[in-house]
Amino acid sequence: MRLVSRTNPVTRLAAAIVVTTPLLLTLDWASSAVILVIELVLLLIAGAGIGQIARSTWPVLVAAPLAGVGMLLYGVPSGRVYASFWLAHITDGSISLAIAVTLRALAIGVPSIMMFRGVDSTQLADGLAQRVRLPANFVLGTLAAQRLVSLLISDWRQMTLARRARGLGDAAAIRRFLGMAFALLVLAIRRGTKLATAMEARGFGSAGARTWARPSPLGGRDLALVIVAAAVAATGLGVDIALGTLHWVWS
Repeated sequence: MRLVSRTNPVTRLAAAIVVTTPLLLTLDWASSAVILVIELVLLLIAGAGIGQIARSTWPVLVAAPLAGVGMLLYGVPSGRVYASFWLAHITDGSISLAIAVTLRALAIGVPSIMMFRGVDSTQLADGLAQRVRLPANFVLGTLAAQRLVSLLISDWRQMTLARRARGLGDAAAIRRFLGMAFALLVLAIRRGTKLATAMEARGFGSAGARTWARPSPLGGRDLALVIVAAAVAATGLGVDIALGTLHWVWS
């Protein structure tokens, strides 16, 4: 992903939106399959290996077939019935729907994860504030909250080790979880209050124009990425129209 890593995080977000919008508005196998194949080819060209893609997107690779199985069994029945038991019906319609849902989940999830793999949250916040013109207070507050998540994970790990050191970590799992969750909640509230006070003291709540220490530039690579994303989306819709399989989600 060397080529993609050199682009602005906001550009990656825009490219992901451009590619996934047709997939969210349509429900058919043709466009999803075409877009997924093109996305995989582009990821390989960008420097991502098959193993890297599989390791990074394994939750999607597991969840997409499960979603397809749900549609296969409980989708709207139509056409020839192959099997039927209680509420589950396997028909031509449910098979087509299952394939479409599986391919669509893969076409949306795989590139989205790969595009944002390794994105620095500070650079993304800078881009959203400077390029998208989102309110600075909202962006900075969200960034601060995201930074606290990693601290909460570390706090949970430390509390677990401390309880085990005192001999309290191997019994009453439910009571232990509730107690640790309450302690973590109290700690999070205290830390959040201190952080809000510190940010207010440094002028983060002022209504005036804000300057930024790190610029968020856009260049030719960013434009090329958006153009490629638009071309991929247009190709998927074009194949749908050519094959006559275009099916909007509301129809």
